[in-house]
Amino acid sequence: MSPSTVKSEQSTRAVSLRVRDEIRGLIDQAARIQGRSRSDFMIDAARRAAEETLLDQTLVRVDQETYERFLAVLDQPPTEAGYQRLMSAPTPWSD
Repeated sequence: MSPSTVKSEQSTRAVSLRVRDEIRGLIDQAARIQGRSRSDFMIDAARRAAEETLLDQTLVRVDQETYERFLAVLDQPPTEAGYQRLMSAPTPWSD
C-alpha cells in the first residue's frame, strides 16, 4: 500500500458532543472498568448502536412460496431434546 492509501484509510474527524456531568461520569466509569479511554468507549458504543439500527432496518424480499415455507417452519413446535433441556433448566430468578 502506498503511504497516501494508508493515510486515507486511517483518517479521522473530530466529533464534538455536549453531555450532562452525570452522563459523562457514567461513561468515564464504564470506560475505566473496560480499561479504555472515554473516546474509545464512546466510539465503540456509537458504532454498535448504529450497526444495530441499520440491521433493524434490513428488508429481505422473497417470493411467495419461500415466505410460506418460512412461516410453516416458524409454526412448527420445537421437538429437539436440546429445546426440552432448555425449557426445563432452572432460571436464576425462580430461586
